[in-house]
Amino acid sequence: MRLSPESLAAALERGLRSAYLVTGVEPLLIAESCDAIRARARAAGFDDREVHFIERGFRWHDLLAATNNLSLFAQRRILELRLPGTVDAESARMLQGLAEKPPADTLLLVSGVIERRNLKSAWIGAFEKAATLVVTEPVPRRELPAWISGRLAIRKVGIERDAAEFVADRVEGNLLAAQQEIERIALSGSGDNVTLEQVAALVNDSARFDVFELAGAAFAGQPARALRILAGLRAEGEEPPLILWALTSDLRAVSRVAKRLETERSVEQALRAEQVWANRQAPVRAAVQRFNRAEIDSLLLAAGRADLLAKGGMRGDAWGALEALVARIAGVRLAA
Repeated sequence: MRLSPESLAAALERGLRSAYLVTGVEPLLIAESCDAIRARARAAGFDDREVHFIERGFRWHDLLAATNNLSLFAQRRILELRLPGTVDAESARMLQGLAEKPPADTLLLVSGVIERRNLKSAWIGAFEKAATLVVTEPVPRRELPAWISGRLAIRKVGIERDAAEFVADRVEGNLLAAQQEIERIALSGSGDNVTLEQVAALVNDSARFDVFELAGAAFAGQPARALRILAGLRAEGEEPPLILWALTSDLRAVSRVAKRLETERSVEQALRAEQVWANRQAPVRAAVQRFNRAEIDSLLLAAGRADLLAKGGMRGDAWGALEALVARIAGVRLAA
């Protein structure tokens, strides 16, 4: 069964399936879909929860042995597997087996960002055939104002069309950032029909430091400015996941453009071919000129580790890892 996030709620009302894969390219929609599945599972008596991060060298044998040797008196549980950006051959084989035969008394929930071109993999097809596949899709720019208005309407807040357009332009397709603005507007007490002037004032009050300014400074090789913006974001209460989303999004774009340059004649052609947002082309162009493929891959690995720290998948200082990552992107290494 293949579902969209919008059709998931109705499917959950009809009953739980034994296994779910929630993927696509929108971290916000992936997270919200997983929240809905967890809530329905808890209501159905799945009281325990285990979370595993599938990294290179993951010990699949240990996981499968543990799931097959559950006590007869064990509680029903949610087994969550968080995926990296790519899935190796062993993990694909194991995931396919789990989709076709999930562990007893277990709801399997697999999640992670996977590019559209990789959705035809056999193991993903196994989830669609034998279990449930939830695929999140980007919200096109022309639909984003209505998406913003709809989410505010759920909170009983109206917004004028030009105000919604203003927010859509500001977030540049980042639904996590859009959701943050929606929550800020809903909590502002600006009224039942928020105007462009109210939104502009609200955004300007909170825009002294911005995750996109941070990414732009880091990729442009401005370490002092990038680290100052990062410190400002931390002081304003921003959480690492959104900052990492912005950095990782640009890093992935840099990786795609660098690969495209193996066949394209110019950076501009590669940027167009990879459909990099106009407002992100400058930092991506700067980074492509500064880093080779090995350095880009190393930065993506460092971003993945920082993300694990930020989400509790590893022990350590998430802000320290994030600061080190920003410094490396900007061209310096911090002392330990």
